[in-house]
Amino acid sequence: MGARVTAVSSNATYSFSKPNRESVTLLAGLGVEGDVHAGEKVKHRFRVRQNPDQPNLRQVHLIHEELFEELAADGFAVAPGELGENITTRGLDLLGLPTGALLCIGGAAVVEITGLRNPCRQIDGFRAGLMKKVVGRDANGAVAHRAGVMSVVRQGGEIRPGDAIEVELPEGPHRPLKTV
Repeated sequence: MGARVTAVSSNATYSFSKPNRESVTLLAGLGVEGDVHAGEKVKHRFRVRQNPDQPNLRQVHLIHEELFEELAADGFAVAPGELGENITTRGLDLLGLPTGALLCIGGAAVVEITGLRNPCRQIDGFRAGLMKKVVGRDANGAVAHRAGVMSVVRQGGEIRPGDAIEVELPEGPHRPLKTV
């Protein structure tokens, strides 16, 4: 079985977690319809204070469901949507994708990976000590972000749990993901 969507989540108000939905609709150039983070310009409150005119590279947040299993082994119970993601996946190495990779989801939707999620301190408010599990160091001592990836919507469409995900890698040398 290939890469799949296991859950979709959205919230019209600012909160750390997002409730699961039967489906979400992605809008080209905006994000998840009705989600507080949808828009052409940045919506993350901290980033808005820095510069409200910067482009929104964080329209859709994706997390791999396998992370929840790793966290559970360390004593952290986390379910889809609870870390604020819009799309929960299975069978796809999201963190290993290059910048600019396209994810074709379901029948029509396409998102472009813009970078790694840089989680904020709210994550420890959700579960004390969780930040150390999703931001740590790799074998070379470099900071490793594991809290999913961010993307922008290139082509809209409805997404549901169970939808297939296909990856289109960008041409040329691949650029590793950086935090956005």
